[in-house]
Amino acid sequence: MYTDQELTIRPIGEPDLYHLWTLIYKEEQPEWKKWDAPYYPHKTMSYEEFLTSADKWVQADDFWVIEVDGAVRGTVSYYWEHEPSRWLEMGIVLYENESWVRGLGTRALKLWMAHLFRTLPLVRVGITTWSGNERMMRVGDKLGMQMEARIRKVRYYNGHYYDSIRMGILREEWLQLQG
Repeated sequence: MYTDQELTIRPIGEPDLYHLWTLIYKEEQPEWKKWDAPYYPHKTMSYEEFLTSADKWVQADDFWVIEVDGAVRGTVSYYWEHEPSRWLEMGIVLYENESWVRGLGTRALKLWMAHLFRTLPLVRVGITTWSGNERMMRVGDKLGMQMEARIRKVRYYNGHYYDSIRMGILREEWLQLQG
């Protein structure tokens, strides 16, 4: 668990499951999905169906909750692009739009990135987003990440093509930012 003022990131516990389900899977087209890879379809599911996968959520190393003032507002995660070479990408979703403009995402990802560098043998941490999500690209900039790749016009959404964006930071760059 890591804390920055009123914001905490921590492993998911059983008591978090119902609230996470309501934030992620209860609605047909939640607002957050317009920014989180909207070119992939979103599927609703019943709470009972969601609970069948609870074991991969509770106390997972790769998927934590973001709490603000004690209430779950989002998640941070990571996945291996290629584990043998330790190529890891991280992600974040703040599920309620009132959480989007307060700098919470930057602070949560800063804590998560520090956790990943401290606990895993990584030389780089990255994010992948799309050119329609300008907020996420700004978060990457604020975290000290470099634009590493722009794959042009490969994400089709609402009748328009967007670029896939890859940003990353090396361990030595992250250490230098720590002072």
